[in-house]
Amino acid sequence: MSDLEGLANTLLDKNFPESEVKLRLIDEILTFKKGKSKKEAEKIADAILREVLRSRSAKQSRNKILRKLIDYPRSNVSMGVMGVGSRGEGDIFVHKLIAKLASFGGLSPFLGPLSLDDAGMVSFGDLIIAVAVDGTHSRLSNFPFLAGFHVTRACLRDVYVKGAKPVALFDDLHLADDGDIGKLFDFVAGINVVSSLMKVPLVAGSTLRVGGDMVIGERMVSCVGAVGIVKAKNNVTAKRNIRPGDIILMSEGAGGGTITTSAIYSGNFDVILETLNLRFLEVCDFLLESNLISKIHSMTDVTNGGIRGDANTICREAGVGLVVDGEAVEKMVNKKVLEMLKHQSIDPLGVSLDSLLMFVPKDFSEEVRSQIRKLGVRVEPVGYVVDKPKKAKIIVNGKLLDLKPKFRESAYTEVKKVVGEESSTNKAELEKMVKKAFYSSIKKRNFFLKIVRRSMLRGKR
Repeated sequence: MSDLEGLANTLLDKNFPESEVKLRLIDEILTFKKGKSKKEAEKIADAILREVLRSRSAKQSRNKILRKLIDYPRSNVSMGVMGVGSRGEGDIFVHKLIAKLASFGGLSPFLGPLSLDDAGMVSFGDLIIAVAVDGTHSRLSNFPFLAGFHVTRACLRDVYVKGAKPVALFDDLHLADDGDIGKLFDFVAGINVVSSLMKVPLVAGSTLRVGGDMVIGERMVSCVGAVGIVKAKNNVTAKRNIRPGDIILMSEGAGGGTITTSAIYSGNFDVILETLNLRFLEVCDFLLESNLISKIHSMTDVTNGGIRGDANTICREAGVGLVVDGEAVEKMVNKKVLEMLKHQSIDPLGVSLDSLLMFVPKDFSEEVRSQIRKLGVRVEPVGYVVDKPKKAKIIVNGKLLDLKPKFRESAYTEVKKVVGEESSTNKAELEKMVKKAFYSSIKKRNFFLKIVRRSMLRGKR
């Protein structure tokens, strides 16, 4: 995929002459566009360059408000350098700031972004409505069916683990200009398999091109969201409900989009088939329908950077400490999946396993475990909750060690291993630069809030 607008801006920022920028654009167009003549490519390149130059001139407008509106605050830190999307310390840091900004306005959702929980919740009359949205794994662009299947499972998991019954799905699908239309159908077919079997309809969606005319290639980016309803407030299983003394139960995990990606790009294709199941969703549905959910304080899925990332987020949100048995966790990973992880030197504790974690009072833990096992699903205790210290610990070879996320999740592809799991830059300096952009965004938000509010008041007169 090639971002022609981005390429033009980058070259102009580096003071390349316009004639050279145009030649680079022509070369990109001829590389990606089948059957385009050089003359046609020149026309497209000319139009792109003119549009880019006009848009750049807007940032030099004499109108201060317009300049402020159009431009954005620079952190001078890229997504890749900060590890955003790589589900480690860097990703968590940025998501905390996003959650803070999203929470401005004095609104009080039942479960808001600051909780960094699996789903958000709002009260509406006697109802509690849960909403979750999950982005499709970026490396599954060329495997649309798998992408649709796994992202649908993911958003349903996020709703289920908060004690909500999913009632609707929605999607947003972007396919680049040269993408084959068949990808759209394959993606939705993957969604529909999960939708049909779990009896949750896909009711709305949007389909667009990635970057419109400015992005060429076949890349697909997408997401699927779910809406659910909680029947009773005391059945909400938010992370903040976890209590000291709770037993941590974990179901067997065979992975989803992450494990599928690792399997594809490492050549372990048989592992892909292990991920094609709905056991997690079936267990959650059973817990809701049987009302066993009322005996569980909280649930979550082992996804965001594996148990390393999840454990520390839980400790902060619930104000508790966790003690996790590393060996017990590994035993709950599907055998074929675990073999692949070991063979590829991927840490099972730092990768998304798609296991169900349940935090259950000790008096009910055996009942919950035995009832789930009747479904033919393995579930075992893998740890417990303590009052202090309020941090995550792990037992490894009889030793109690800190359970910390790395800067990035476990490197589960060859490319990720090259990038590395730790930051090559000073983390404190990166955070400082990112925070500067964050605070500038708050100022911009407050500035335009006043302007738009004034226009609303004028309209009411």
